[in-house]
Amino acid sequence: MDATSGGVQQIGETAGAVWRTLAEQGPQSLAKIVERVGGNRDLVMQAIGWLAREGKLEIAETKRGRILSLRE
Repeated sequence: MDATSGGVQQIGETAGAVWRTLAEQGPQSLAKIVERVGGNRDLVMQAIGWLAREGKLEIAETKRGRILSLRE
């Protein structure tokens, strides 16, 4: 998949859905985000990576896994 294909657009749209989920519902586990956003887990993980790279996420390690929240 190259940048001109639907892949980058799909990741961007999914990143928006992840951002909205965190904005509306607060901090979430990775599993909850995948569940709430729906769709392909790999796509959701790519979207999370996109947001993290842009500095929009805080990722906290807990005993039960990672919790994601929006950076203030």
